[in-house]
Amino acid sequence: MLRSRASRAALSTACAALLLATSACGSDKPEETANTQVRLYGTDGNMQNSYVDALKDRADLLNGMKGTTPLTPLTESFKDRLRTVDPKLKDYLYSAETYDAVVIGALAAQLAGTTQPTEIAKQIVGVTTTGQRCEEVATCLQLARAGQDIEYRGVSLNRAGFTDVGEPATASYATLHFDDRQLDDGKTEFVGAGDESAASTKTPPRGRKSRPAKSYKEDGSPLVLGGLLPKTGDLALAYRPMAAGAALAIREINAAGGVLGDPVVWVDGDDGTDPKVAKATVASHVQRGVHVIIGAGASGISRAVLPDVVAAGRVLFSPSNTDAGLSTVDDKGLYFRTAPSDILQGRALADVIMRDGPHKIAIVARKDSYGEGLQENVRAELERAGMGADKVKLLSYVPPEGASAPPVDFSAGAREIKDYGADAVLVIGFGESAKVITDLADAGVQIRN
Repeated sequence: MLRSRASRAALSTACAALLLATSACGSDKPEETANTQVRLYGTDGNMQNSYVDALKDRADLLNGMKGTTPLTPLTESFKDRLRTVDPKLKDYLYSAETYDAVVIGALAAQLAGTTQPTEIAKQIVGVTTTGQRCEEVATCLQLARAGQDIEYRGVSLNRAGFTDVGEPATASYATLHFDDRQLDDGKTEFVGAGDESAASTKTPPRGRKSRPAKSYKEDGSPLVLGGLLPKTGDLALAYRPMAAGAALAIREINAAGGVLGDPVVWVDGDDGTDPKVAKATVASHVQRGVHVIIGAGASGISRAVLPDVVAAGRVLFSPSNTDAGLSTVDDKGLYFRTAPSDILQGRALADVIMRDGPHKIAIVARKDSYGEGLQENVRAELERAGMGADKVKLLSYVPPEGASAPPVDFSAGAREIKDYGADAVLVIGFGESAKVITDLADAGVQIRN
C-alpha cells in the first residue's frame, strides 16, 4: 500500500528516534555492538615482552592490554645475576620459580643424604616449612650438610612454604600493562594471594643426615637434574627466563660446594610444548640417570608425562604449572611445583577485570587443562563478583599440534564476540594466542588502546 509523504516522514522520524534509543531500527543487531571498544586482558602465557614478536608488525594491538602473572617483586641483584647467565634477557617470567625449584631439589637431596629420587621427594615439602630459616644457597647447604632441618625462603617462595601436596601456600601476582609495544614496568602492581596457614606442618623424615656424605649415594653418582623446559613450541616465549633461572641456580649451588660432596650435573632437555617431544625427553633423562626433572613448562605437558615419570620413580618439579587440577593428581608423592595454583590466579585476574567495570566479558582459552581450567576459575570468580551468566561468554580454540601445523583460526569466534557485544576479552593462551587477537581485529572488533 502506498503511504502519503506525511506518513512516510512521520515514520522516518519515529524510526530515527528509535534508532537513537535502541540502535536497532531496520536491523536485529544493535549498532552499539559494532562500535563497542574492547579492552584486552591476558595471563602468564602471553603477558611477556616476547609476546610482541608473535604479533610482528601488528604489535600495536597489544597497547593497553593488561593481565596477571605469578610474579614476585624481583630484586635488582637477582636480575643482575640472571643477566650474567643471559645478557640479553628481557623477560623474567618464572625465572625465580625455576631458580627456587632447582635449589629446593638440591637441598632436599642433601637433607635426604641420597640421590635416590623417592627419598629426595620425601624431603621437598619439609625443606620449605620446618627448621632454621635461610635464604642464601650457600648458607642453606651448610646447614643441610650439618644435618640441620631448614626452612628455605628464596626468590619466589618468600612468604610461606609448601602445602602438603607440594605447592606454594601463598603467591604474589603482578598486574602488567602493555604500552608502546612493550610491558610498562612503571605500571606494574603486585598483590598477594593465598593463606600462610595452608603450609604443611608435617615433620619430614630424618633421612640419612648423620652419615658421611660419600656413603649416602648407593650408585655413587652425583645429583643429576634434567630440564624439561619449553625450548620450542607454543610456550617457547617463556624459555629464556626459565633457562636462566635454572643455570644460575646450578652455578650457585656448585660454587657453594655442590650436593653430597659432588657438583650437581644439569642435563638439558626440551618439552616442545608437545606431549610427544616431552615424553621422548623424559625417556632420555631416565636412561641418562636423571634424578629430578625440572619441568614441564605447560600444565598439560606435565599431565601427559607424569605417568612416565612416576613409573620410572623420578621426581617431576615444575616451575610454571598452574592447572588447579594438578593439586590432586595421582603422583605417588613425586610431583611438585613452585608456581601457584590457578585458583589463586583466577581471583587476582577477576579482580583486575572487574576494576574496569565491564558489562560483557568474553573469555577465550586454549583447549587444554591450563586454558580451560583457568577459564573456569576466572568465570567462577566473576560470578562471585556479581557478573551474571548472561554477561560472560566462554569460547575456546584448539592449539596447533606441532611446528608444521597451521596457525589458530579464530575468525568464527571473533565474529561471535563482535555480535555478542563484549567490551572485555580475556585471552588465555601461549604464543599461538596472538592469532586470536589479530582475528578479533580483522573481524572489526575495536580493540581499546
